[in-house]
Amino acid sequence: MKIAIPVAQGKLCMHFGHCEVFTIFEVDADAKNIKNQANVTPPPHEPGVLPRWLSEQGANCIIAGGMGSRAKELFENMNVKVVTGAPAGDPEAVVMSFLNDNLEIGPNACDH
Repeated sequence: MKIAIPVAQGKLCMHFGHCEVFTIFEVDADAKNIKNQANVTPPPHEPGVLPRWLSEQGANCIIAGGMGSRAKELFENMNVKVVTGAPAGDPEAVVMSFLNDNLEIGPNACDH
């Protein structure tokens, strides 16, 4: 499984499309551990670009603070799981909380 997290200033970025990099974690969901991680710089943010690009990077799960409905719909059409409402914390800690089923989810931080 590959989980992508939008990151700005070293923390999960609350708005999916406004991040500096995406950290892509390769995880073993059964063993609940991170096998590898890499920061990748996204292409310029334009509607529809990031979902296709992240899918091409192999991501099959996105964890974000907020995401617009169009991006969520595009990911869902590509069978990519979307988790919104994640806290602005350390990306590795967010992934570990997700893997251990104790990620505290709030409201989607995006209003469009």
